[in-house]
Amino acid sequence: MTDESDEFETGASDAEEGARPDADTRAEADEAAADAAAATAESAAGTESAPADDDATDSEADEVATDSEADAAGAGSDAEGTEDAEDAVPEDVQKYARFKKVDGAQYDRVNDFLRQRTYVTAREWAIARLCADFRTETGVEMTKIGNNLPELVPFMTDTYTPQAVNQARSAFRDKVRKSGATFLYGAMSGFFTAEELDEMMYEVTEIAKFLLEVEGVDLSVEEELEAEERISSVMREVREASTELRQEELSDEE
Repeated sequence: MTDESDEFETGASDAEEGARPDADTRAEADEAAADAAAATAESAAGTESAPADDDATDSEADEVATDSEADAAGAGSDAEGTEDAEDAVPEDVQKYARFKKVDGAQYDRVNDFLRQRTYVTAREWAIARLCADFRTETGVEMTKIGNNLPELVPFMTDTYTPQAVNQARSAFRDKVRKSGATFLYGAMSGFFTAEELDEMMYEVTEIAKFLLEVEGVDLSVEEELEAEERISSVMREVREASTELRQEELSDEE
């Protein structure tokens, strides 16, 4: 899985220079506050060195004080706005730790990777995972997922309506079902030898494990071996059942 990992890492490094929008906003606010503070300091220094004209000095000092208070009020307002924005994000959304391994990767790069190896898009993949993670006793929290999609998934930049979230989840399910039917038909039809099916299963398992790792699932060696054994066991049963079925058909024809 080295190739896949390197490909995603390259995407992350390419996108590092494009910081998150909220980070840019905070940086600009900090720079503006720093410039205002520097201007205030320069004005104060100029007042201290000015000629001893009491009226003029008092007037300038009052202006400096007024500007300083306005700058402080503006900075405080920006800080409160940032805090309010953070408070508006649900706590479980703030703590969501999936997809951190592709933080900074662009949607197109992730989507190209998936389309070359699966039938699903990056949108369908991400939303299917979110629907599984944000499921409650009464159903999936589609409104929460849609409203906070850019916060939950690094490569998603727009919010979604609940209907769009449901549509993406349905598309994912349909594609998985059709892909499964296609694969099992190929395995049962006799088009592939047992060795070819084993090799195919190894390749698709590696891709599936890599996607899980990108989501943040750390599989131990024991878990990987157990999963591979379960898959191999099922495939052996499929091959045996398909062989018996074809032999019965041949016997009936005779």
